Amino acid sequence: MDAGHLAVRFVAAAARHAQRPATRVACGDGWTVRSYAELHSDVRRLAARLIELGLAPGERVAIFSANRPEWTLVDLACACAGLVSVPLYATSTADQAAYVLADAGCRVAFVAGAVELAKLDAARANLPALERVVAFDEPDGADATSLADKLAAGGSSSAVDDRLAAVSAEDLATIIYTSGTTGEPKGVMLSHRGLTHQVDVLNRYFSITETDTSLCFLPLSHALERAWTYVVLSSGALNTYLTDPRTIAEAMVRVRPNLLVSVPRLYEKVYSAASEKVAGSPIKQRLMAWALRVGTEFHTSVVEGRPRSRSLIVRFKLADKLVLSSIRAALGGPKKVLACGGAPLRAEIQEFFFACGLLLLSGYGLTEASPLVTFPSPAGYRFGTVGRVVDGGELRITDEGEICYRGPNVMLGYWNKPEETAAVLVDGWLHTGDIGHLDEDGFLLITDRIKDLIVTSNGKNVAPSPIEALLAADPLFEYTLLLGDNRPYLTLLVAPSLPHLEDIGRQLQLTWAHRDELLSNPAIIEELRRRAGELTAKLAAHEQIRDLRLLVEEFTQENGLLTPTLKVKRKEVERRFAQIVEEMYARAGKSKK
Repeated sequence: MDAGHLAVRFVAAAARHAQRPATRVACGDGWTVRSYAELHSDVRRLAARLIELGLAPGERVAIFSANRPEWTLVDLACACAGLVSVPLYATSTADQAAYVLADAGCRVAFVAGAVELAKLDAARANLPALERVVAFDEPDGADATSLADKLAAGGSSSAVDDRLAAVSAEDLATIIYTSGTTGEPKGVMLSHRGLTHQVDVLNRYFSITETDTSLCFLPLSHALERAWTYVVLSSGALNTYLTDPRTIAEAMVRVRPNLLVSVPRLYEKVYSAASEKVAGSPIKQRLMAWALRVGTEFHTSVVEGRPRSRSLIVRFKLADKLVLSSIRAALGGPKKVLACGGAPLRAEIQEFFFACGLLLLSGYGLTEASPLVTFPSPAGYRFGTVGRVVDGGELRITDEGEICYRGPNVMLGYWNKPEETAAVLVDGWLHTGDIGHLDEDGFLLITDRIKDLIVTSNGKNVAPSPIEALLAADPLFEYTLLLGDNRPYLTLLVAPSLPHLEDIGRQLQLTWAHRDELLSNPAIIEELRRRAGELTAKLAAHEQIRDLRLLVEEFTQENGLLTPTLKVKRKEVERRFAQIVEEMYARAGKSKK
């Protein structure tokens, strides 16, 4: 059996850690726990059942569900049966789900329950290849069977052994469809070798053992959480599944994971919450600033191997007791791995957590690279960068500044899209579409997406992400979108934090019956202009924001304005609020006359 194959890795891990807990999910005040032996048994039974249904190696099976242990069970069963899993985002609409299932030619789909069943039922007429739907929850008479029934039916164990004996690391493991922020989604084909390469890379950076616990809350349909789950399970650690990511704050305290991978939004919220706690008290602000300085001094001396004076030790113990320990507690305690990906992370966020005794490491990748391209090691990091190229990979920056990557984890191509594949895979190099540069020590700094660069009508180039990151320092600017392509100057759309907006309203002594009234209040708009101006004051003249508007609609995955990694879908926001944008520029143009 090929050790570069995910199924082979899992079988070996299950044998080594048979009696250890592998997965758990909350069940009331307790947990539903599966050991590695139990998970392995269920994986084999389901794999046998899928083979018995007539699915040949390489055929596709869809998974349409939020995170839960059954998601991983199906994924690993597909791997053991030589099948290709095709995840769908839990927030997918009926049309989006139909497109993915039809494009991939899925014969079987696993769904969470009634909501997903209804979406597939609505599209069933356009899915002639779809033969069976299996629900994790009881289907209540719908045209589907339950996962429990499939497991109970079982199948030939020898058939699974035969499939495992024939697998190769070069086999197609999964097709992950991009979120489709522009145009129709593309199916990214990832091999087993590409995904196990990520496991090997991270196992060289971290010593993860069977006593460690991870919290699985980013969508498993996304490459980041998916690849990390393989790392966790290959190490015999416990993976705790969070079915509702909106409860992440409570879950971190309850689960106390010492392994956590997230997108920047979570860390930004913890940072903002800590800042808000002291915002109304100058004494508390000074105390926090002092504690962070002491924490930085103490932990820097630890990293550099310098002795700590008695004075520093005493000051640190006091700072930790008064401030720093409470921030660690908000993230569920100390961390062996605290990682970030999916979007840019501000250096000041990393410095904040470092002062609190939490080393937050930020990497860079994309689905087409399974997903890691660069990542810092605990012994070699630089805040504000996304680390060095991963072991076994190569980086090249083109004359235009585009980041290109070559390595064993690069995708096999886009499913049924040879022209699109040829456009991004050139001589083995993956053209990422991102702009960046390497510093003198090989650490990568990301500037922006090529397609997101703004070129004003005056010919000035503006990278929007760094400016939007500056604005994110103020928790009022929950989500922002910088505009100005083919326009004479920059403007801004803001989806504000509504609680913060009300705080400003009270500070300005305004009255209102509904929150919406605040969004168009001239005093509120002027206050936001002032704040934006202060945050961007040091930028060049052509990077200054000339006007802004507040949006009534919140940015969520459900309404299609955020990606699964909580990045703003730029084109969709511009399209949906085009009238507001046009009115803003028209009004500004008149005021200049």
